[in-house]
Amino acid sequence: MTTFIDFHIIQTLPPSNINRDDTGAPKSAMYGGVRRARVSSQAWKRATRRDFEGIIDTLKLSYRTKRVVELLSPRILARQGKPADDEAAVAAANKRAEEVIKALGLKIEKPRAKRAAASSPAAAAQSKYLVFISAAQADRLAELAAADGPLDNKVVKEVMKGGNGIDIALFGRMVADAGDINVDAAVQVAHALSTHAADTEDDYYTAVDDMNPAADTGAGMIGTVEFTSATMYRFASINVDALAANLGSADAAGEAAAAFAKAFATSMPTGKQNAFGNRTLPDAVVVMVRDSQPVSLVGAFEKPVLPGQDGFVRASCEALVTYANDLLPQFGAESQQVWVTCGPGAEALDELGERKTLDELAGAIRSAATDYARL
Repeated sequence: MTTFIDFHIIQTLPPSNINRDDTGAPKSAMYGGVRRARVSSQAWKRATRRDFEGIIDTLKLSYRTKRVVELLSPRILARQGKPADDEAAVAAANKRAEEVIKALGLKIEKPRAKRAAASSPAAAAQSKYLVFISAAQADRLAELAAADGPLDNKVVKEVMKGGNGIDIALFGRMVADAGDINVDAAVQVAHALSTHAADTEDDYYTAVDDMNPAADTGAGMIGTVEFTSATMYRFASINVDALAANLGSADAAGEAAAAFAKAFATSMPTGKQNAFGNRTLPDAVVVMVRDSQPVSLVGAFEKPVLPGQDGFVRASCEALVTYANDLLPQFGAESQQVWVTCGPGAEALDELGERKTLDELAGAIRSAATDYARL
């Protein structure tokens, strides 16, 4: 039996452009025969990871970077008791860090800054791909590198197979050149979609040159930026058993699941946020615990929601309740536990489960994930 914790979020975004495509326009997708506003899963996963920093001890988190040498080199110097301003020592530490990267089976690229000093950060080699390394793994790799003698490739790789950060355990690590240090993600995140048809609009703006004489009434700059506004459906699911396996304990899995619940619910991708001031909280969060499979309820919105006098939130929540009650029993996919956190307009969701505040919800998820991981 595998336990899954599914998250269903209804959230309204005002005019905004939090996730752009290659033309600078808000991302969109066709669904149910109409154009919908869309936010990619990668955008919201990164926002969630960034919010972990305010929830979890940073020693339990990770770095996703190509600058692995710059990550390891200061740690190596500290363990060797050498000063960071000793160019020869820095160069040696950089070289030792490169050896660690090679021992992991990763390819490295030399710096392009030819004029930089060999010991400067600008000159440090980089891994060819972004690599997810936890703080604990970086410390342990630095210990190995700080010791004299050749590195044992097997020992180095064993370090990368343990001590996963919470974010690595949740979102996984994929390295094409070294598949034996990959970590399968314990969480899946869907692209957020508007529950209704959504259009993209253009904002024409001007900027005045403060030094212009009074007689000069022209703009110093003009331009346009595209934006959209929508009520979104967001979905994610945690595989509790996989999370516990990635972290090595049921208690750690409970902590990670609770942190994900809070960060995923309240995070926001940062695209154009200063231009639009679009940060909102969810209108509703529904959490379902089941032992069958993850079940997205996006089908509730395959037929686009039409706004009533109360807007889209109430109609979207009512559509979600109707769909869940009609669909899940037909496939034996009822949940063992359901909790709801919601604001005005989402009262229909109380039919699905027990109302909790976000802090209470995180606590319930922590307890459930810990208990189920121990089964």
